[in-house]
Amino acid sequence: MNYWIAFRTIVIKETYRFIRIWPQTLLPPAITTALYFLIFGKLIGARIGTIHGASYMDYIVPGVILMSVISHAYSNVVSSFYSTKFQRNIEELLVAPVPNWVILGGYVSGGIFRGLLVGLVVALISLLFADIVVRNAVIAIAIAMLTATVFSLAGFINAVLAESFDDISIIPNFVLTPLSYLGGVFYSVGMLPGIWQTISLANPILYMINAFRYGFIGVTDVDIQFAFLITGGFIIVLTGLSLVMLHKGVGIKN
Repeated sequence: MNYWIAFRTIVIKETYRFIRIWPQTLLPPAITTALYFLIFGKLIGARIGTIHGASYMDYIVPGVILMSVISHAYSNVVSSFYSTKFQRNIEELLVAPVPNWVILGGYVSGGIFRGLLVGLVVALISLLFADIVVRNAVIAIAIAMLTATVFSLAGFINAVLAESFDDISIIPNFVLTPLSYLGGVFYSVGMLPGIWQTISLANPILYMINAFRYGFIGVTDVDIQFAFLITGGFIIVLTGLSLVMLHKGVGIKN
């Protein structure tokens, strides 16, 4: 019961933290999404036509939604946990009789909630531009939750290793954003030359976006089961790594 209270307290704190400043956390993705759909979907999409039988607007909507889930799940955890380190509040958690998995679960849950909430906002904005009927809600919801979990864990690891505020912006700017844009958000992998198709298959975000797109419009460039396998594998590896780092006090106890 005490563990549940500690977990709930961290989740509530993390949730209140980003909802309290909703003009900075929820409003910008709504505006950015509207611009994506207006420029890429309406203006450019009208000239591209269809991809795999779906209109270009319908094709990019799932990718844009999941891209928002990825970026905000990651940024929520990395900024929050690093701020806890920077302000020395982490010491209160370390001396409390709370196991590492509760600490990790609380922060990751906050990231998952923000990622999914932003994804919902983006999905609602998409209704102004496209009429999408979700083909398989179970797959769409499952992959969205798993993807948010993966990048919440990744954000946690980044925060643990970060030594300055600059360190928490390097990965999102130079790794996460390029991989997201190259993950098939705005195009089908089949449109790429052979060598680039092969290279793209090494991008894990490609599998997540395609699985999510399959749940929405029934179109995918990859095997869905393999996409879930990869996503689940990342969760297991990143969870194990996070718990080991917490146990050893990497970046925290020095």
